[in-house]
Amino acid sequence: MEQAVSTRGGAERAARPAAAMGAAARIAGTSTTAGARPCRGDEMLVTAVHRFAGQPGDHLLLTASNEGATPCWVTSYPAVKLGDDGAALPHSKKDAPGGDKRITLRPGAKAYSAVNLFDYGSNHHTARSFALALRGADGHVGPFYSVDAKGHKPQFSWNEADVLNWNTKKPYDF
Repeated sequence: MEQAVSTRGGAERAARPAAAMGAAARIAGTSTTAGARPCRGDEMLVTAVHRFAGQPGDHLLLTASNEGATPCWVTSYPAVKLGDDGAALPHSKKDAPGGDKRITLRPGAKAYSAVNLFDYGSNHHTARSFALALRGADGHVGPFYSVDAKGHKPQFSWNEADVLNWNTKKPYDF
């Protein structure tokens, strides 16, 4: 079952603003765009879809869309805290190298990441929400924004979890 959740600058949104819908077709570039600066959480629409719940490959697909009026960039991987856990998840050791590259997002463009959820059946954690922050070029984490799960069964479970780098293509797109 897939469940979607979203946030923009700490305030939940069920859908993207109508003015940005046409801009969604613009693609993200990995090269530097003139005038681009680091993306800020208050200008990004972040959505999450819980995919393959309770099955091998269980993960939260994260999509970040630049809802601002100017190009901005993301780098590395998002800082994610699941539920009430105070620690940010580690970067996946199985992820491809290259997370230090900047992905420039024109207005309306998207970048993707995933939170891999490993649930071994007992002594696991459960949550209906998580918090996400962007990282700067220096690796420092910006402010966290809360994301609440929605849908028929918005709860997810894990014993261990990790995060993938931002990318212009959806991870696990099958």
